[in-house]
Amino acid sequence: MAINTPKQTSHLKREILVRLIKAYLGKDFEEDTRLIPYDMRPKGSDVPYRCCIHKERAILRDRTIAGLGLSIEEAEDSELLSTLAKRAQDRTEPEDNPLTVLQTACKGCVPSRIYVTDLCQGCVARPCESTCKFGAIKVENGKSVIDPAKCKNCGMCAQVCPYQAIAKIIVPCENACPVGAIAKDEEGLAHIDFEKCISCGKCVSACPFGAVHEKSQIIDILKEMKAGKKVIAMVAPAIMGQLPCTPKQLKQAIMTLGFADVIEVAEGADITTKNEAAEFEERMEKGEGFMTTSCCAGYNELVDKHIPELKPFRSDTKTPAYYTAEIVKKETPEAITVFFSPCVAKRREALQNKNIDYVLNFEELGAWFIALNVQVSTCDEAEFRKESSAQARNFANTGGVAGAVNSLLDDDKKATPYVIDGLNKQSIRDLKKFAKNGKCELGNLIEVMACTGGCLGGSSTINAYKPALKQLNTYVSESPEIKDVLK
Repeated sequence: MAINTPKQTSHLKREILVRLIKAYLGKDFEEDTRLIPYDMRPKGSDVPYRCCIHKERAILRDRTIAGLGLSIEEAEDSELLSTLAKRAQDRTEPEDNPLTVLQTACKGCVPSRIYVTDLCQGCVARPCESTCKFGAIKVENGKSVIDPAKCKNCGMCAQVCPYQAIAKIIVPCENACPVGAIAKDEEGLAHIDFEKCISCGKCVSACPFGAVHEKSQIIDILKEMKAGKKVIAMVAPAIMGQLPCTPKQLKQAIMTLGFADVIEVAEGADITTKNEAAEFEERMEKGEGFMTTSCCAGYNELVDKHIPELKPFRSDTKTPAYYTAEIVKKETPEAITVFFSPCVAKRREALQNKNIDYVLNFEELGAWFIALNVQVSTCDEAEFRKESSAQARNFANTGGVAGAVNSLLDDDKKATPYVIDGLNKQSIRDLKKFAKNGKCELGNLIEVMACTGGCLGGSSTINAYKPALKQLNTYVSESPEIKDVLK
């Protein structure tokens, strides 16, 4: 969840984004961008995080490259930030992969392993030795010893040790990734395998050095505005729990940035609910064992890349972002659409959808407000063009999607929901088992959210989960029922 992201790394990302926005809106974008690392760490300043000022500046340079929306791995060390700023300004579309790794910030963590500490007492029972299925542990000279060639890092020995003398060293990003998409390369630095990556963003939140970054598209959006394009914001429901203001104040604040209009993605969520409810009813009438939801982009990537056998059970209904973008493009074909996202995965979805031009995450929005000194809590209120339902707005919360679908089903056809609240290795094993068996004993409507807490727990959110949930619940409670909205 985003609340695990270290405050210092979030602060650095935000400050760089603020400086980039000001640079673009200023007189000399390229030169002002080049100076960012030097302005943030001028000569003689304190060095709060690294060994020297030169290391600090090198890392700030890489963070700026990510803020420009470029891949750090592909940028030459000799390239000036001014050159990279021009490249960002000249590009016609965002880069393919949404994540990049700051190898200057990556500490090259030691390999993940199980090891025996000095607390080992060489006890007579030797549960560690008898528990290991791989014959990797034995007692020598009164102490347990692990053979790394045989050890599978299962951790069973650590669980049974009565003295808690066996510890597991983890690499945070590797440990957080549910699909094994991030690992150290031959130089001992983190590398993402995008053939495996599902863009869940867990590595972004997990790394205590902030070494895994989203590639921002904020320069692309600013460029479209500068060109006089009609840019329309499509805000995910989770945004209503992020900032200290009312939803209507938030709309006005976003329009102050230069957006022509702000559309709630809850509009699309109402369509998703209607279509998914009808689809569920039809599938159950055919005797299918279960159906999973399909609104989480991270989950959809998981199915497509790692569990193709689950595809027949995944709903064919499109995501709320899909339907919202379709509405906007149909009504205003010339509009540039920007989806405001709580997570990384929506960047992948947008790259696959011609109706979604760009993605702006909540962290970037917060930086934009700071750059233009917009105080959201003092903004006037602006009405949304259409009222969305309580159920649609609650899509951001765990259980919200299944609850919305159930609200449209007759009493004798109600689903039995089972919610997977965050993708991890165990939940992925469960999903594979459901696909193999063709049924789920825990329910017939499986809601899958890649992030714990649903979209409110996304890696790019800016408010802690509990206050965000409280704020969203207030908005939901004030919203009309879906049956009234769909009349």
